[in-house]
Amino acid sequence: MMNLQILMTQFQSQYSSITGPMYYNGIYHLFYQHNPYGPLWGNMTWAHSISYDLINWVHLDHALNPIDPFDINGCWSGSTTILPGGKPAILYTGKDTKNHEVQNLAVPKNLSDPLLIEWVKSAHNPIMTPVNGIDPFFYRDPTTAWQGSNKRWRVIVGSQIDGHGTAILYTSEDFVNWTRSESPLHSSNRTGMWECPDFYPVSVEGNGRGIETKYVLKASFNHQDHYVIGLYDPKTDIYVVDTDFMDSALQLRYDYGKFYASKTFLDSGKKRRVLWAWIEETDSKSDDIEKGWSGLQADVEVSFVLPKFEETEMMEQNLVDPQLLCSQNQASVEGLFGPFGLLVLASKDLTEQTAIFFRIFRSHSKYVVLMSSLRDEVEKTTYGAFIDVDPSSETVSLRSLTSALTKMSASGLRKPSGISAQSSRFRLFIFVVILTGGVKSLEALHTIDHSIVESFGGEGVACITARVYPKLATDKDAHLYAFNNGTQSVKISKLSAWSMKEAQFFQYRKEERHFSNYDK
Repeated sequence: MMNLQILMTQFQSQYSSITGPMYYNGIYHLFYQHNPYGPLWGNMTWAHSISYDLINWVHLDHALNPIDPFDINGCWSGSTTILPGGKPAILYTGKDTKNHEVQNLAVPKNLSDPLLIEWVKSAHNPIMTPVNGIDPFFYRDPTTAWQGSNKRWRVIVGSQIDGHGTAILYTSEDFVNWTRSESPLHSSNRTGMWECPDFYPVSVEGNGRGIETKYVLKASFNHQDHYVIGLYDPKTDIYVVDTDFMDSALQLRYDYGKFYASKTFLDSGKKRRVLWAWIEETDSKSDDIEKGWSGLQADVEVSFVLPKFEETEMMEQNLVDPQLLCSQNQASVEGLFGPFGLLVLASKDLTEQTAIFFRIFRSHSKYVVLMSSLRDEVEKTTYGAFIDVDPSSETVSLRSLTSALTKMSASGLRKPSGISAQSSRFRLFIFVVILTGGVKSLEALHTIDHSIVESFGGEGVACITARVYPKLATDKDAHLYAFNNGTQSVKISKLSAWSMKEAQFFQYRKEERHFSNYDK
C-alpha cells in the first residue's frame, strides 16, 4: 500500500524497533530502541534523533532510560501522540521489576524547547497493566492514540490471549486513566502474538461508490509485517475487515522480505503518511560486534521490452507457493522468457553476486513477483510475493534500491558465466512475473545499499527487502551487469543509475549547545 523506508544505521541493536516517529513544529523526531553499551540486544533505551528533511540527522540525548521500577528492565516499543494544544506524549512499554510488561506515559519537560530534548515520566506510571487474563509477558507496544466521536481517547496494545493474536483496546478521557474495553479491536485465531500494532485511516476506491475511508490494522508476527483493511465505526469501535490475517493466499504485507516492526506517522507538513521499519541483520552476532552496529545507496532503474510472448511458459495452477516457484526456477534454470535481469554487487569474476531477475509465465489470474535468497554462512530464506497487475497498462514496474555501483555493463544483454547456486558466495533474488494479457515491457528500479537490496514491484504493490554482505564486491570493486539466460531475446529499452549522497549525522552536545559532525 505504501513503502517509504528511512534507514538509520548508527548504533542500532540487533533486535531494535522504530518506536515513536513524529512531525512536530517543523522538525521530524525519530525515537528508536537503542543499546548504549553495544550492538546486540539489551539495556533498551529510547534514543532520540531529529531532522529537517528525513535524510540528515542530529542525535540528541536519550529520551527515556530504564531507571524506574516500571521500566527497570527496559524501555521497549511504543508510540507518540499529539494531544490537544499541540503537546506531544509518549506511550511506551516498560519491563518492570518482575519482568512484566506494563504501559507507561512520558511528556516533554519543556515545551518551549524546540528540540524536545528532555522528557518526564508520569507519576501515575504504570497507566495500563496486564490483568484479567492478560499474559504479562505478551503485552506490549501501544499505538498512536486517536479520539472517537465522544472525544475519548483510544489506543490498542499488542497481545496474545489464549494463543491468539489480539489488539487490546483501551479508552481514556484524560490520557492518564485508561479503561480496557470489553472486546478487543480485533483478534485472530490464525496467528500468535501481535507485536508493534498500528492502526490508521486510508482512502480507497469503493467499488463504484467513489472514494471511501477504511482503516489499516498492521501487526508484526512470524518475523513479518502483515496488515488487513476494513471498516471502522468510531462510535461503537467495531472493526470489520475485508479479508482477515492468513485467510487468503494473497497475504497483505508491507514488504515480503527482511522488514519488521514498522511504524507509521502522519507528516502534517507534507500531508502524507510515512512508514518506517527495522531491517534486521542476517549476519552473525560476531560480525555485528565487529561492525559495531546492526539493523541499519545507488538507485537503478531498468526497463525490459519483450518482442513477443505468445509462446510464454504456462504455470501449473496448483503451483502457487512462492518458495516452490523459487526452488524450481533459479537463475541457472533456462526458460523461454527468462531468467533475465541484473547482477548487482557483483565481483569482476562473478564469484560473488546478487542476481535480481524476471522469469515470465502465463496464467489466467494474476502476475506474481517472487524473490528467493541463498547465501552461505547466514540464514537461507526464500522470499515470495504475489501481486495483481492490470495487463492493459503494458508495464510492470520493479524498483530495487545499492551503493558502490561504479562499473556497469548495460549496452546490451549479456550472459555472464557463474550464475549458479554453487558459486562460492552467492545470494539469489528471483522475480517471477506471471502474465495474464498483453504486457510487453517490464520496468525494474533497484536501490542497493552496502548491505541492503530493496525491490519494489507493481509500483510498490509488492516490496521485498533483503540483506547482503559482499566481501569482494565492495566500493570500486562492485560491478553491475545485465543478463539473459532465457532462449527468447529481451531488449533493454532504458537503464538508468544514480549515485546518492551520503546522509550526514551530527551529535548534539548539550554542554556546548552546538552540533558536531557525527562522522568525525
